[in-house]
Amino acid sequence: MVYNWLNKLQDTLFPPRCRLCGGAGAGRRDLCPGCHADLPWLGAACVRCALPLASDGQLCGHCQQQPPAFDRVIAPFRYAPPLDYLVQRLKFHQDLAMGRLLGQLLAETLATLDGPRPAVILPVPLHRRRLAERGFNQALEIGRPLRDTLGIPLEPGLAQRVRPTETQSRLPARQRQRNLRRAYALGAAPLPDHIAILDDVMTTGTTVNELARLLKGAGVTRVEVWVLARTGTQEDGG
Repeated sequence: MVYNWLNKLQDTLFPPRCRLCGGAGAGRRDLCPGCHADLPWLGAACVRCALPLASDGQLCGHCQQQPPAFDRVIAPFRYAPPLDYLVQRLKFHQDLAMGRLLGQLLAETLATLDGPRPAVILPVPLHRRRLAERGFNQALEIGRPLRDTLGIPLEPGLAQRVRPTETQSRLPARQRQRNLRRAYALGAAPLPDHIAILDDVMTTGTTVNELARLLKGAGVTRVEVWVLARTGTQEDGG
């Protein structure tokens, strides 16, 4: 009751404004209906890794030949304009309010899905050096609206980035797995059977696959990957 009253007061004092065109926001989102409709929705994609495909309900060639450790990827969008601008505002310009908007967009898609939900959300961890440089973890910022909307706890302490590595986006796809070897370690907390790994953008999937491999090795039964956007090819990113 108090929470709803505070939301109404906030909307009255600070009405939502579209972060793309400056018009009036809608649905408590800082995005107008027109710009929301113009976002690069994913469409047909691989049922396992969400790689964009020509037709739906198929496995991509990579997942057929080398099945990933995770069970499925949920990604509402392709990583393309204007969504890339929104992500980069959060990640590289410390626009933390953008984390709320991006988390809301992802939560809206997740809320429509059937089936059992994960017990916890694990934001992809940053190494302490990278966290100190950036000042925040973008996956954690996106995760806060998911926690509030879906009622699933965020558990960043389930895993740690224990070894600093070169930025994945600077490496060819074949070097990324080697770059992340022994980069993560699991914490001491008990692991539930069903976990969702959360990140902003998925490219080759090397990062989330390494985390999924660790979780499965520790006895987790099902690992989903939740990302805001998916790039267009396996070779595009990290």
